[in-house]
Amino acid sequence: MYNQGAVEGAANTELGSRIFLYEVVGLRQSEETDQTNYPIRKSGSVFIRVPYNRMNQEMRRITRLGGTIVSIQPVTALQPVNGKASLGNATSVVSELATSGETANSEGNGKATPVNAHSAEENKDKKGNTMTQAKAKKDHGDVPVNTYRPNAPFIGKVISNEPLVKEGGIGIVQHLKFDLSGSDLKYIEGQSIGIIPPGSDKNGKPEKLRLYSIASTRHGDDVDDKTVSLCVRQLEYKHPETSETVYGVCSTHLCFLKPGEEVKITGPVGKEMLLPNDPDANVIMMATGTGIAPMRAYLWRQFKDAERAANPEYQFKGFSWLIFGVPTTPNLLYKEELEEIQQKYPDNFRLTAAISREQKNPQGGRMYIQDRVAEHADELWQLIKNEKTHTYICGLRGMEEGIDAALTAAAAKEGVTWSVYQKEIKKAGRWHVETY
Repeated sequence: MYNQGAVEGAANTELGSRIFLYEVVGLRQSEETDQTNYPIRKSGSVFIRVPYNRMNQEMRRITRLGGTIVSIQPVTALQPVNGKASLGNATSVVSELATSGETANSEGNGKATPVNAHSAEENKDKKGNTMTQAKAKKDHGDVPVNTYRPNAPFIGKVISNEPLVKEGGIGIVQHLKFDLSGSDLKYIEGQSIGIIPPGSDKNGKPEKLRLYSIASTRHGDDVDDKTVSLCVRQLEYKHPETSETVYGVCSTHLCFLKPGEEVKITGPVGKEMLLPNDPDANVIMMATGTGIAPMRAYLWRQFKDAERAANPEYQFKGFSWLIFGVPTTPNLLYKEELEEIQQKYPDNFRLTAAISREQKNPQGGRMYIQDRVAEHADELWQLIKNEKTHTYICGLRGMEEGIDAALTAAAAKEGVTWSVYQKEIKKAGRWHVETY
């Protein structure tokens, strides 16, 4: 089942003295412009020589400048293996550091960039979309999809709109609950809904829908099958040329809605992020910022008393581990809910936070989610090998490479090539990714 990771195994013993060549594209002119969602005077390829012990620091710098690492190659070739002298999957050693939720290139929980309505409904990863959602490996034929379409949305009403960021935190993040009374909208944990903001775009056409992960269980926050909830961050950035503050259209619309106001809802969509029905499953969750939305739905279904009472056929007895990256403690969304679950179910739920502006990693830099994954990589690897374990990643796309780097090293200790093993568990439907 496993391919021997001979190259990675060798690298594991020699990395300390190695030099790597980074090929980087898209370096922008300043850190400020890194928050824009369109090209700003991007460079061509730049090649940077980096010693292994400075890889994290250099990746942080590249990230701050808006660069993208295209490839990483060892400068000193390893002993050839099967005719190849490079590190197996070179990009698997990338450790992307921009994963704390401190900046956002898209609205809400990352899936709010305007998309073509048809492609959004089918949930396909088209070139140009900022959302990456891995294609579901199984045909979940019983999962509801596209009950309401952009040309005929359901008009829901806001029940509540509550702030999630505590005093002293960064940005505006809201928990919104919508009334679905009178609708046929049914959904399950891990799906998304579309929101169509009012007004017209810059071309005078009606605004297109934006997708947001659902933050509630199929029964809703009130466990009455009449609501759906979202976790939305207001997109805000400085225009690089005018220095004008720019706000996201849909995220701003949602964040400032008042109870009783109407909202256009489409969907639901998505089959990739669904929970297994097995109550004995293990669930690893890695989230940044509002990527917590689907994870909250999972945890409510697994642990909330009212939910357990409403689902006698699903009484979770497995183990769930949430690794959550945020910039500050006040940005720990749903903190009280998470701590309550941890206190009540200490043997079944574990919460690990990466608070970048308050905690330090072993190198003395900021603590990001991939640093936590590296810290617990061996334990995570042992859990991932269990056939009952499902892993979910939601939030900033950059964290994927850092997670892969940590798990590559852990798997290599057992002679396993992580990139190959990862493909196998994706095919088996145990590796779930929704990033932006």
